[in-house]
Amino acid sequence: MSGFKSTDKYIASRDLEVAVNAAVSLQRPLLVKGEPGTGKTVLAHEVAAALGMPLIEWHVKSTTKAQQGLYEYDAVSRLRDGQLGDERVKDISNYIVRGKLWEAFESDTPVVVLIDEIDKADIEFPNDLLLELDKMEFFVYETRKTVRAKHRPVVIITSNNEKELPDAFLRRCFFHYIRFPDRETMELILQAHFPDVKQELAREALNVFFKLRDVPGLKKKPATSELLDWLKLLMIDDLDPEVLRSKDGAAVIPPLHGALLKNEQDVHLFERLAFLSRRGG
Repeated sequence: MSGFKSTDKYIASRDLEVAVNAAVSLQRPLLVKGEPGTGKTVLAHEVAAALGMPLIEWHVKSTTKAQQGLYEYDAVSRLRDGQLGDERVKDISNYIVRGKLWEAFESDTPVVVLIDEIDKADIEFPNDLLLELDKMEFFVYETRKTVRAKHRPVVIITSNNEKELPDAFLRRCFFHYIRFPDRETMELILQAHFPDVKQELAREALNVFFKLRDVPGLKKKPATSELLDWLKLLMIDDLDPEVLRSKDGAAVIPPLHGALLKNEQDVHLFERLAFLSRRGG
C-alpha cells in the first residue's frame, strides 16, 4: 500500500503528508482542524484515492448522535408491521438500520472513514465514540451480538474549531492543523485547478484576495474555496486583469465579490473602507 502524497490536483504541505502517513501507521484517527475552505473534507477523498480504498462519509449535523454511526433500531416500523401481521416482525434484525461505522467494520476490504465536522454535534458526541474507535467493535443490544471490524479503517475526522473537543478524545487522535496557504502555495493550487488561467489574471486576483483577507474586522475571511469560485467566474467573464488593479493604492470592492464575501456586514465594511480610501486619496 502506497503512502499519501501531494498530487497534481491536491496540493498538500509536507507536514500534512507526514501527519496522514503517521496516523495510518499508528492506526489512530487523524483529527484535522483549520478554518472552513482549507480542504479538510477533500483531504479524505485524496487519502482514499492515494491508498486505493473506498471512502465512507459521515457528515455530522447539530442533531447527530454517536449511536447513529453504529446503528439505529426502527421500533416504529416494527410496530406498524406487527399491526399488519407482517412475518418480518419475528426477526428483530430486520429493523436494525446499520450506520456508517458498521458499514466500515463489515467491509471486506479496508476503507477510509470521514467523520466530517465533528464539532457541529453535541459535546458528548466525541466521547460516545471513544470505545468503538479504540476497540473497533460495538455491541448490538437488540440482537445480543458484537460487531467487530474485519479491517481497521483509516479514520479522518474534521473540525472547524466551533467548540473545544474533550481531552480524552484528543488523546486518542493524531492531530494536524491545516494552516492557511501562503502565496506560493496558493499559486500552485490555482495552477492545479486552472492550468489554462492567464498568469496576469491569477496574479492580480491573488493580490486582491490576500488584501481582502487582511481587512480588519471581516466576519468571515474568504478561504481557498471562495478564491477558486471567484477565479472561475473571472475566467468565464474573461475579465481584464487591469480591472482588478487598485487605483493609486485605493481599496476597491472587487467585481463579482459575492463569491468572496459571504455576508452583508463584510460587504458593507468593505464598501465603507473603499469609500474612505477614495475620499482620502
